[in-house]
Amino acid sequence: MTGSTPQRDLDHPHDLVGIGIGPFNLSLAALAQGVPGGLATAFYDQNPAFHWHPGLLIEGATLQVPFLADLVTLADPASPWSFLNYLRSRDRLFPFYFAEKFHIQRAEYDAYCRWASAQLPGMHFGHQVDAVRWNPERALFEVDFTQLDNDGEAEALGRAYTRNVVLGVGTEPYVPEPLRPLADAPNVPVLHSADYLHHRERLLAAEHVTIIGSGQSGAEIFLDLLRARPAGAEKIHWLARTEAFAPMEYSKLGLEHFTPDYTRYFHALPEQTRNDLVPRQWQLHKGIDTDTITAIHDELYRRTLHGGWPDAVLTPGVRVRTAGRVATTKVELHLEHVQQSTRSRLTTDAVVLATGYRERPVDRMLAGLDPYLRHDSAGRARIDDEFRLVLDASVTGSVYVQNAEKHTHGVGAPDLGLAAWRSATILNSLTGKEPYPLPRRTAFTSFGLERREAPHIPAQGQKLTPLTQS
Repeated sequence: MTGSTPQRDLDHPHDLVGIGIGPFNLSLAALAQGVPGGLATAFYDQNPAFHWHPGLLIEGATLQVPFLADLVTLADPASPWSFLNYLRSRDRLFPFYFAEKFHIQRAEYDAYCRWASAQLPGMHFGHQVDAVRWNPERALFEVDFTQLDNDGEAEALGRAYTRNVVLGVGTEPYVPEPLRPLADAPNVPVLHSADYLHHRERLLAAEHVTIIGSGQSGAEIFLDLLRARPAGAEKIHWLARTEAFAPMEYSKLGLEHFTPDYTRYFHALPEQTRNDLVPRQWQLHKGIDTDTITAIHDELYRRTLHGGWPDAVLTPGVRVRTAGRVATTKVELHLEHVQQSTRSRLTTDAVVLATGYRERPVDRMLAGLDPYLRHDSAGRARIDDEFRLVLDASVTGSVYVQNAEKHTHGVGAPDLGLAAWRSATILNSLTGKEPYPLPRRTAFTSFGLERREAPHIPAQGQKLTPLTQS
């Protein structure tokens, strides 16, 4: 729905208003449809339609989670919004069955989410949320939005009233400070990996390309360019700050860090312990899929079969100190190797920044809630174990967050595998009931020691039973 505005007023407020329509709020919207008695919901997104990382839907690239990590299945396998039901609606169940694909392609996941977003009620695309306030007299949140036309220009203003809000605005591409002036300048060939496919032909035409970043996106882009460029004239540099092009932790017990059990354990840790832990766990979510690493090595090896080495340089342990333009079309990178303490310069025709994403700032949107928000020692929002912002007790409604809680809930915050469970947790909290019974245990690993009561000490003179016989 792109052109209509929800018609609820003060006398008929929403139960829940969602800000942002990405996979996580789409999951929440889908599961909300299964709550007995129904919920009055509305979800807003400034984009004209749903699209999931369109610049990275590289042909053949797959999700890093199984297809069961769809919008609903891990909370409600019988939901009509499951991936399997999507396949059924397209008469594709048997082809999928015979394909035996546990990890589906990203493009297929995007198509599935677009199918759901086009059919779920209460989806309002082309609506930019400008402000959220608490109205203490009405005991409601006020959500102000601007309705946009097809060109993204303001068309109308509106306001929704709701008992609860959920933030699902997602993340935005992160550009390192030394490269921001070049990335922001027009006609300079420095772009974020989020825009890769939009500029792929331009990159293929460039004489020399440099990729910065050691994660999955950087690896997939390197592989895609490598396969498309002629043998012996690849002219690709791949640079990374990490000490190695490392595989993602994908062992069965390692994956248990993406379970509700670990999320609960992490949330209960002291704040400083959580702060120290997250950077050390980078390989759980920032490494490279082993199949991609294998494909890269296979392609490089294939190019040595007739003698010689491919003109491709892969160097980890390097950081970009500064960068600038050379002449009118080239970029010069000033590099430093951390372990060697050596410096060098690299001239290239194009740069792809596979440097990840950061949480999208919402300070301006939530400025009206500032008097009620509670923060931790680092100034970040405090978030309870039910994914609610900790607000002043005078606020009777709740503001939930999705994928903005890594500092309180750990590395699973952006993981699609926890989407349905988190959505179900939010709906259980919001309704005060349990429309979605959730498992008490989800991992074989016990991440912490159980706290036990002090052992009973028998009174003096009481006879003890020996544990062994002499």
